[in-house]
Amino acid sequence: MPSDFKKLMAGRFLFILAVQVQTIVLGWRMYLLTKDPLFLGLVGLVEAIPALGLALYAGYIVDRSRPLVVFRRVVGVSWISGFVLLASQLPAAGVGERIQILALFLSSFLTGAARAFSQPAVFSMVPRIIGRENLSKGAAWMGSSHQIASISGPALGGLFFGWLGVSASSGIVCAVLLLALGILWWIEASPDPLPRPDKNENKRAELLSGLQFVFRHPILLPALSLDMISVFFGGVTALLPIYAGEILLVGPKGLGALRAAPAIGAALMSLCLTRWDIREKAGPWLFVAVTGFGLCILVFSVSQNYPLSFAALALSGSFDSISMVVRTAAVQLSSPDAMRGRISAVNSIFIGSSNELGEFESGTVAHLFGAVPAAVFGGIVCLLTVIAVAWLSQPLRKLNLEELRIAHEVHSHSGRRC
Repeated sequence: MPSDFKKLMAGRFLFILAVQVQTIVLGWRMYLLTKDPLFLGLVGLVEAIPALGLALYAGYIVDRSRPLVVFRRVVGVSWISGFVLLASQLPAAGVGERIQILALFLSSFLTGAARAFSQPAVFSMVPRIIGRENLSKGAAWMGSSHQIASISGPALGGLFFGWLGVSASSGIVCAVLLLALGILWWIEASPDPLPRPDKNENKRAELLSGLQFVFRHPILLPALSLDMISVFFGGVTALLPIYAGEILLVGPKGLGALRAAPAIGAALMSLCLTRWDIREKAGPWLFVAVTGFGLCILVFSVSQNYPLSFAALALSGSFDSISMVVRTAAVQLSSPDAMRGRISAVNSIFIGSSNELGEFESGTVAHLFGAVPAAVFGGIVCLLTVIAVAWLSQPLRKLNLEELRIAHEVHSHSGRRC
């Protein structure tokens, strides 16, 4: 692999690691300040607003500029987010609790704004650095580094908060992001922007072109919808501080382990998927995976035993890893080169809707009815979603990734001949 790709992988690893640590620190601090699940849900909502609102524009910018420059700015904005968290929590600053809460929301907002651009930038950058012939190998390396960061980040966040406190933990986040930015500045390759379209072309139509592509695609729309609805209702991330503090009684260190559990399961499943070929029966694998995810959430929701809860979350991550691999492969294989940023932005909208807006849904339902009923409700809706999508989408049930790849290559060659 080119040295620039290795630098990109290292910089992205540190970026994800810092963001994961910050998420743990911010969530636990908000819980200590408010003791209200609604505020934990609002953190997700505040992060989702810029992540979703800027997504289409982010895809357009990435496709019309240098994605490496965009990603450097993403890390820079994330550093500002970490600095806001640090400055508001320093004891010497003497900031009141109300201002601290507002600063936590501002930090979440900045993280969401940066995240809107991060996935399209990386998605577009990798093929242009390593070439399409190395895309599958590069994706495997990027996926592995992402999982390692997602495992170690929450665990370290819980340990940092438990042993060092919020201020020192925030300082570590800022230092790691500065290191990531330094590594990204060492990357020499910065591919030129793709050719601009006709100046007379409607910019609004170009902004919406990725959305139109996904909504017209017989595979992508049901696949992304299945993932979005299942995780929107079935995700329990926002409720983990409550489970750690009031149900499982394990504190911030246990919270870090709970946050890392899905990533541990996902990493182990990723190793298995390097040996299992699920391309030909990708559709059935996808529905089995989402069903397993919903069942794991139901087990976690009623468990009062910490090892069982940890195991349920880890297993849910394993199932989610299968879903992610199928969905990502379908998006990659279906995306024209000139639209990768915009299509990835639409993918990030679905992911953001399920993650951050899902946290808001979980926090709101928990505020009204309690954490356990909110988690049980989410697991049940996840299972009902599997039944509905499987009944409505025959193409997704029969999805064969190898056939999808061949069909896309034939379409690309015929388009170039025309």
